Amino acid sequence: MKFSRNLFALLTATCVFTSAAPAAQPAPGAEPAPPAATEKRVNAAIVTAPRDVDRARQRFEELNQRVKAAQGQVDLVFLGDSITQGWEGNGKAVWQRYYAHRKALNLGIGGDRTQHVLWRLEHGNLDGIKPKVVVVMIGTNNSNRDDHTPAEILEGVTAVVDLLRAKLPETRILLLSIFPRGATFNDQRGKILQVNQALAKLDDNRAVFYLDFGHRLIEKDGSISKTIMPDYLH
Repeated sequence: MKFSRNLFALLTATCVFTSAAPAAQPAPGAEPAPPAATEKRVNAAIVTAPRDVDRARQRFEELNQRVKAAQGQVDLVFLGDSITQGWEGNGKAVWQRYYAHRKALNLGIGGDRTQHVLWRLEHGNLDGIKPKVVVVMIGTNNSNRDDHTPAEILEGVTAVVDLLRAKLPETRILLLSIFPRGATFNDQRGKILQVNQALAKLDDNRAVFYLDFGHRLIEKDGSISKTIMPDYLH
């Protein structure tokens, strides 16, 4: 538990359909046809799927090799998308200073959504390791356009947490809020806020802990500083 509490504090400090054909007209005197059943929308955020992009596939294979090379010597895992992968880029110095010595492993892949993380967890990214803590931030890419509703994104993130708990029953999960994005408040940021409010309820103070420090990235006027996020996302 001490390891987890220290990590929580450390993170806070260092992460400042096709168109339908016209319906046929009923014959005179015929009974009207019953209304067609409405097709239930499939939530792609919980349907495990690999990425069909060479860069993502190569990164996935590379991560599996890292997991294998670690030979089980992993205490801390960071799981997510490009924000997580960024610890190997602009965040490399911070990673080396604060996390490398903690037997940390970066399992971030740029562009990933919840469904892609679900697929990775079932195809090697956790094989042979039993970390003390997994830090998860995922869902921002699900919020793009109208691809997913807040409820669908919540379901996707919840599925990731549930799968982690099933595969790593002794591991504590630190679930991070989805970062705000965009220069100023916008519909996408509003969607993310709804998701984050619901994600907080996953915190059971036992196996899953929720941490929201997105407000630290926002200026008093509601904008995001380019100094903090040059592209208003990373």
